[in-house]
Amino acid sequence: MVERRFMAENGLVSVGPQGPARVEIDHFMRAYHTLLRSSGEVQLRALTESYLAMESALHVEARSATPDLAALTYATLRLPTVVAATRRILLGQSEGVFDRAGFTGVFDWRRVTAPGRRRLMLYDGDETLAVLIASPSDIDDLIPMLLAYEIEWNKLHRLLTLAPGLPEALAAVAAGETLDVERQAALRARAQAATRLEDADWSRLELLWDGGVLPHLARIARERKGFALRVLGGARVDYEKVSAQWWRHIRTSALELGGADLDPERRPLYFVSSNTHSLVNLLSGYAAVKEEALLDYVRRGHPDLWAEYEAIRERQIPSSRENFLYYVAKKYLQGPEKGAARDERTRIERAAGIGHITSRHLLDIHAQVIELCRLDPARLDPRLRLPGLERLRESAALILNIDYPLGWAAYQVLRAVSGHAAELRGVYVMGKAATLNGRIGDVMIANHIYDEHSGNTFLLDNCFMAQDVEPYLVYGAVLDHQRAVATYGTFLQSAGYMDLLYGSGYTVLEAEAGPYLDAVYEDTFPTRYPTNQVVNLYEAPYEVGFIHYASDTPYTKGQNLGAKNLSYAGMDPTYASTLAIARRILERELALLNGERSDAARGAGGAGQVRGRVASGPSAG
Repeated sequence: MVERRFMAENGLVSVGPQGPARVEIDHFMRAYHTLLRSSGEVQLRALTESYLAMESALHVEARSATPDLAALTYATLRLPTVVAATRRILLGQSEGVFDRAGFTGVFDWRRVTAPGRRRLMLYDGDETLAVLIASPSDIDDLIPMLLAYEIEWNKLHRLLTLAPGLPEALAAVAAGETLDVERQAALRARAQAATRLEDADWSRLELLWDGGVLPHLARIARERKGFALRVLGGARVDYEKVSAQWWRHIRTSALELGGADLDPERRPLYFVSSNTHSLVNLLSGYAAVKEEALLDYVRRGHPDLWAEYEAIRERQIPSSRENFLYYVAKKYLQGPEKGAARDERTRIERAAGIGHITSRHLLDIHAQVIELCRLDPARLDPRLRLPGLERLRESAALILNIDYPLGWAAYQVLRAVSGHAAELRGVYVMGKAATLNGRIGDVMIANHIYDEHSGNTFLLDNCFMAQDVEPYLVYGAVLDHQRAVATYGTFLQSAGYMDLLYGSGYTVLEAEAGPYLDAVYEDTFPTRYPTNQVVNLYEAPYEVGFIHYASDTPYTKGQNLGAKNLSYAGMDPTYASTLAIARRILERELALLNGERSDAARGAGGAGQVRGRVASGPSAG
């Protein structure tokens, strides 16, 4: 340890934040990784003690007999509803993996989804859930989440069964017995008292379980939850096959959209990892074209939003009118009766050179291919109307925008893209993060990133600074020159570990930056990414930018995305960050078309001075 500390102090190795809290997290991870090596089913409860010892910051009341509604809500939103009926969970990367294990026909099972996670999951209609894991990060995400769900389910089970006659009364309701208003209120009062839930907690369950709290509690009272897991595959080559299949689908779909001229392997690419709505809204002009219809929709059916719009129009509040229309457009297009409206949006976007590619394979990451030469300058968001945009008609470049992946899948995706693209001109990443020193809605920009997956500490010249985001951010603050940690997962953090991180100068907890930078390393140097090293990426072959906006403040106990959602407030940092990325791409492409050797053209032929900061030579080691 002394030798490692000496090396770290001299910039030779990165040991990462170390301490007892980190040890408990590592112990839990070792426990489930060794347990899941078994070729048979493993009972999840075998991990309960090591999970509790970790003291997850997302499950602060795990040891309490009182239910932790924040943890239950967080887990439930990221699992399919059929998990309530599930006993066995199968984890595998591909159909072939399931077939070889004797589970043929899995892909004929019913596909199920979770509101808070994009992951291919299939249910047999009885007790088995098959989960397609795209990377090792899926295991790190699922195991603690399932444990949290099981622990909180069994707390409720115990409390309900301790109340005489209550399980039988709930079972009768679940079987279809009709209760008048008075008897239903009395049963609710009994159930609420038995489960020790406050009125606010009960209301949260009404939303979580779509109004069916009593039938759901009847199921919980009937049986304890005991998940059994089985991992059917896990070899590195299986994950590589998944990402290779994903790229083939992206390329094939792009060719179907635009023919050989839209081949992403023959045109320069700007790679963006964000979401599937904000960048398209800024570039397509759909909301502006449909403004009258959108406002009429709000006026007729959403008085709260109409009041918000009038306040924006009268400048009583500083919110962005464009951001408001983007938010309304999402609501306007929802529902099965909106098929014609969605088709119209697709036509407008295709006319602007924007094509959507829906993932139909194991890596559940949707994408968009955007042709810069077909963008209409007059329809761009007004905040993007730069001088000389008409020159974009001469551009051969594409933007490949993907719905941001989970954890290590980021490495696999970027390796697939960079391994096939003719030329990468930039890698830009926007994502959610937890902040240790800010507030929900703040924007963080880091140039020092520690990756828990590889143990590497990356020093990079993040192409974004506070001044790139501040003009578009109304409510939050922009914090640049931050230190970030790419963590294994949301549950794999504890209050003690966060204290350790904060004491070491780390203020941002996110999931993808480290794996992305491991992939950038392999585009910069002739070797595979190292481990436990300090890596200087100032000489990356293209510019790299990371922007994260705060969706969690974990020092506020219980206040996570399970207890509090961004909703409309999340529009402000999302669009401020997306505007910074979009402007950066447009500025750089215009500079290249004008033959300028400027900051915007960095990456086309070597790095140089960047806004007064001189890039140093490459080093890794």
